[in-house]
Amino acid sequence: MEWPKKKLYFIYNPHAGKEHIKGKLYGILQVMADAGYELTVYPTRGVQDAVEQIVQMPGDYDLVVCSGGDGTLDEVVSGMMKREQKLPIGYIPAGTCNDFARSLKLPANMAEAAQIAVQGQNFPCDVGSFNDKNFIYIAGFGIFTDVSYSTKQEVKNVLGQMAYILEGMKSIYNVKSYQLKVTSEEMSFEGDFLFGMVTNSKSVGGFKGIVGKDVVFDDGVYEVTFIRRPKNAIELQEILTALLVKEIDSKYMYSFRSARIEVEAEEPIPWTLDGEYGGEHVHVVISNNPRAVEIRITEECRKSISSIR
Repeated sequence: MEWPKKKLYFIYNPHAGKEHIKGKLYGILQVMADAGYELTVYPTRGVQDAVEQIVQMPGDYDLVVCSGGDGTLDEVVSGMMKREQKLPIGYIPAGTCNDFARSLKLPANMAEAAQIAVQGQNFPCDVGSFNDKNFIYIAGFGIFTDVSYSTKQEVKNVLGQMAYILEGMKSIYNVKSYQLKVTSEEMSFEGDFLFGMVTNSKSVGGFKGIVGKDVVFDDGVYEVTFIRRPKNAIELQEILTALLVKEIDSKYMYSFRSARIEVEAEEPIPWTLDGEYGGEHVHVVISNNPRAVEIRITEECRKSISSIR
């Protein structure tokens, strides 16, 4: 008697990054088929399409694998959070910076990433709630954070990480800041801020280490950083220098860990969620859902990013 094959739902963004997946698609599908899966393949057709596809996916699948940038992974995770039956997620990075993939030590080689997607270990990862939305590795606002969604895809494709740097440098000369009140169990403060981020990643905008050391992804808390608006060019230079050397300057920055923070502003703030536009808000509650979804990674990576050794 022949046992029924395991079923895999493969969803990918054909336009992510430099559209590398177009030349790699056959090899990726072959890896999945060789692992014994019956495949369903779906190319996304627009923003939020992946969310709807995952929500509507029949319940007889064993694994979901997605390929694209971190925004694609964000949509798949957001869709999975809406499902009663949550499935493991394999991730084949194909975006511009692939911050979360870097943090998970997933290889840039797409065939190797596909092998991990079908044969790796399930890692229960924290997922963030941002009011009624979800994010997987960053919710942020202010200087640099809006670069990923304000930079055109064609520019990202040509310049890669340099697109983020160039756009960020341009915005320094017209820095927008916001009057905020930030409340958490660990720390509360208010003032004029040009930047804020709540992260679960070792890399932001392609830069490693900017959110601190010993970041793990299943500890139920986020790394939180807020930077005050500088009063003059000298203070701005001190802030930029601190960021470059990856040191928190307590004169201008608040940095702490928390499972829940509330941010109230005097005017709507445009936020980014996992590198995509997250809307404008005057009041947000950001909370951690511990170990909410499972993502396929290697055993070596699990040992380095998990709070459970």
